[in-house]
Amino acid sequence: MISTNLETNQHEPIETIVNPVTGDRMTILQSADQSQGNTAKIRFDLPPGAQGSPLHYHTEMDETFTVLQGCLTMEVCEKGQVQVLQAGDRLHVSAGVHHSFCNASDDWVSFTTENNPAMGFEQFIRGLYGLAIDGKVNADGMPTNFLEMAILLRLSDTVPVGISSFLFSLVLNALVWIAQILKVDRTVMKYWR
Repeated sequence: MISTNLETNQHEPIETIVNPVTGDRMTILQSADQSQGNTAKIRFDLPPGAQGSPLHYHTEMDETFTVLQGCLTMEVCEKGQVQVLQAGDRLHVSAGVHHSFCNASDDWVSFTTENNPAMGFEQFIRGLYGLAIDGKVNADGMPTNFLEMAILLRLSDTVPVGISSFLFSLVLNALVWIAQILKVDRTVMKYWR
């Protein structure tokens, strides 16, 4: 459900990070640490035509999108069910609900996400952007190392749509286990320490 009620931002930015591959910018407004893991609030600025995120869902995390400027195109519930959010619109996505977002417009879009509980979402985003800065992603901004990607997906409580959740969990757990044995997890941790 979209609601229109733009709240004033009471949070001072903590840090802004630019993804050099996608051109996206994220600004941490409230870190997970500040809320003892309850909430992370992040502002995203996506350039025109930005791919954003493919259709996915979170098993335990709710996410609220609030558009500050421009138009954010989202698929919600199932592929093809498109909603375009304008400045001032807010959309709450409960755990388990399929969703994706992109900037299908010719202008920048700015929006915030509030993630409850914060879980590892902030670490996931920091990891993705950090790997991009270090040149360890493909042209779409996705990590080229499957073990690093597995660690980040586990942190973000993200499950892609179109893959059996049982099979995805099985493969993800195996990859994370291998990453821990090979100490790949330590190379990714540097992005949030």
